[in-house]
Amino acid sequence: MSLREAWDRLRPGRSIHGISAVLLPHGSDGRIDWPAFERLVTRTADAGLDAAVNMDTGFGDLLSAAERAAVLDVTRATLGRGRPFYAGAYPERDADGTDLIRSYHASIAAIVERGATPVIVQARAMHGMDAAAKAGLYAAICAAAPAAIGFELGPVFAPHGEIWDEETFARVLAIPQLAGAKHSSLDRATELRRLEARDRQRPEFRVYTGNDLAIDMVAFGSDYLLGLSTFAPAAFAARDAAFARGSVDFLSHNDALQHLGNVGFRTPVPAYKHAAALYLHLTGVLDGDGIHPRAPRRPQSDRLLLLDCALRVGDVDDPERVFAERVAPFL
Repeated sequence: MSLREAWDRLRPGRSIHGISAVLLPHGSDGRIDWPAFERLVTRTADAGLDAAVNMDTGFGDLLSAAERAAVLDVTRATLGRGRPFYAGAYPERDADGTDLIRSYHASIAAIVERGATPVIVQARAMHGMDAAAKAGLYAAICAAAPAAIGFELGPVFAPHGEIWDEETFARVLAIPQLAGAKHSSLDRATELRRLEARDRQRPEFRVYTGNDLAIDMVAFGSDYLLGLSTFAPAAFAARDAAFARGSVDFLSHNDALQHLGNVGFRTPVPAYKHAAALYLHLTGVLDGDGIHPRAPRRPQSDRLLLLDCALRVGDVDDPERVFAERVAPFL
């Protein structure tokens, strides 16, 4: 695709479907902080975004099946009846062959029972399969759900992730139960090719960008399922509304959020979850910056960078007080 062809894809005035992967906060004792999680789920819904839980941002790959089920229950209770949400579907560790499909089906059943839509998270057993075999596996997995979302995750996020080749994506597009796919390659050109193939083969299929380093992919036809939006869901909603109006304000909103994304998702990328907790603590949303005990962390000095980000986004109205209370004591 040429630069001109990419530019011609710009679609101001389009309504964006925003899904936010919700952080799962932990206390200083390493246990899940359920009241804090409830606040984040409520905050996401109040902003007008759909919540996604048990994703990478929610440490889904580090949780037990029982913990993921508890997350589903708390999310449903918090949102109330009828409100849609999305949830990562995982196989049991080391599942393979027929057991892999059976394991995914069990995970999907738990999600569907709570009235949510499964997001099929990749497993290492999928690596190395050819396009036909991989698409066949996805079709078999999806048979357990009325609708699902696929998920191709760059290995920079997690070792079980893999970016599909273009034949695999074309075959995945043809699976009726898959309503869309989250694309997290962090590569614009690859995502633009996904959009081109989608428009040609199945226009109603949604490509959800997971590119936290290029969140303006929504302007080119993607929707989003982002970890970055857990930092500031209301700011994302304001950006999306500006785009739907065709307002130039979209650009300033997007610039501020992209600055936050560049800080939060710099190398090592998986530490973005601690960056989210730091941001949510210094902006007063969380009482601390605890995350899963086995997840990587940022240095506390990141609070300085994140305070600047919060000022640009508009999440801090008294920077001197925030610096004195939630930055300086941690330096």
